[in-house]
Amino acid sequence: MKITREEVLRVAGLAHLELSEAEVAKYQQQLDSILEYVAKLNAVDTSKVEPMAQVLAAGEDLNAAMREDVVAPSEVAKDVLKQAPDAAGNYFRVPKVIER
Repeated sequence: MKITREEVLRVAGLAHLELSEAEVAKYQQQLDSILEYVAKLNAVDTSKVEPMAQVLAAGEDLNAAMREDVVAPSEVAKDVLKQAPDAAGNYFRVPKVIER
C-alpha cells in the first residue's frame, strides 16, 4: 500500500500544516509504514479470540455495583475565573490563534 505525495499534502492541509518537501517525503514514508503495519494486523486471524475489552482491573468483581452518577453544584469555576487575567462572565477570554 503506497500513500501518495498528494495524500500527504491533503492530510497536512486538513491539519493546517505547512510542510517542506523534506517533511512531505519523510511523512509519506512514515504513513506508508504505518499503513503497511495495519494491513499486517488486519491479516491476522482473530476469529477464535474472544473480545477482552473491560474497564475494571484484573481480579475485580465484574458485577460490582458502581456508584450512582449524581449532579452536584461546584463553585470551583468561580474561583478559577477570579484568577484569570481576562475573564468575561463564565468564560476565559483568550487571544485568537487561528488565522484564516
